[in-house]
Amino acid sequence: MHHEQISDTPLITAPHGAGMANLALAIGGLAIGTGEFASMTILPVVAGDLHATLPDMGHMISAYALGVVVGAPLIAIFLARMPRKAMLMLLMSLYAAGNLLSAAAPGYTGLILARFIAGIPHGAYFGVAALVAAAMAVPEKRAQAVSRVLLGLTIANIFGVPLATWLSQGFGWRSAFLVVGALGVTTALMVGRYVPFMAAGDASPQRELGVFRRLQVWVTLLMVSIGFGGLFAIYTYVTPTLLEVTRVSPAMLPVLLGLMGVGMTVGNLVGGWLADRSRLWTIFGGLVWNVLALSAFYYSSAHLWTVALNLFAIGCGIAVCPAVQTRLMDVAGDAQTVAAALNHSAFNCANAIGAWCGGLAIAHGMRLQSTGPVGAALAMGGIAVLALSVWLERRPARPAGSHIVYNIQN
Repeated sequence: MHHEQISDTPLITAPHGAGMANLALAIGGLAIGTGEFASMTILPVVAGDLHATLPDMGHMISAYALGVVVGAPLIAIFLARMPRKAMLMLLMSLYAAGNLLSAAAPGYTGLILARFIAGIPHGAYFGVAALVAAAMAVPEKRAQAVSRVLLGLTIANIFGVPLATWLSQGFGWRSAFLVVGALGVTTALMVGRYVPFMAAGDASPQRELGVFRRLQVWVTLLMVSIGFGGLFAIYTYVTPTLLEVTRVSPAMLPVLLGLMGVGMTVGNLVGGWLADRSRLWTIFGGLVWNVLALSAFYYSSAHLWTVALNLFAIGCGIAVCPAVQTRLMDVAGDAQTVAAALNHSAFNCANAIGAWCGGLAIAHGMRLQSTGPVGAALAMGGIAVLALSVWLERRPARPAGSHIVYNIQN
């Protein structure tokens, strides 16, 4: 099987070993994952404390997502010449500041602004961290290196989110953001000590902007935005579904959500291993898995044991993340940083699309468990976009003088 380096940069060596460098990067993922997902679980506590309605406090989630979508490409473009280690420390410091401001926010408006600030470094951090991790790995293990960075994000759903939820109930919601801010500061310090220096190379704002001229980048981002909306269609409404349809006790919620996090962690590790063998087949297989697992939610949600197994299976669908991240690197050419960061903008678009489609079905009188078939339909849409991507990639080369470049890599 043919593999290529993501750039001409030679393999870089971490001062204290790649293991410690990857751990530092993954703790950043743990901080970001905890801050992002716990915001959903502590929403009722925040709304009660600030005397706001749940829909109004939902804007806290939207503000963060907007920060991710806007911040990822802008930071990657304007900080293109900054050495990667310095950029990671800056991004994580900004993330810590956003969460500490959230903890100190005097009211609704201040909290919305603080959540927007916290979202700005999210996508760029994961994008640059993925590039650094890949640069420390041999070519045939790039995707596994990326999966280790994303490991913190999936483990957040097992430990970080339940901890933050428990803290918010016992000590107030501000304590959750304080802990996330502290994790951000810890990450910045660990990156400074354990992550190797990596120059920006020939990167420049003009070169990074070139990513927007690559059709395959747009098609891949479209696939992510549609195909992975299904996961969020269920995740957004999983709590009321479990309480009202499955009729579990509130005490069981952290266990079931943690089980979904275990599935995400297993899927992420397996997905990294599979992606190093074939990125396209891993993405296709992952989307087919999502169609089946999401469809089953309509039926499994009636019983505790079936929904528990199903939530684990749905979590495993995250296996496509390392494959999508490395595919974007492949098709981006010399605009690596923006492409890697845009992946997380696309996932936040998927979050918004999935939540909107699921809410639309429920608002039109469908049952809460109907988010399963809605999610499956979105995953099928992702398969259709993937088929378009492959067709564009493998059709005969365009005549000389064409301005569009198609990268043919597995």
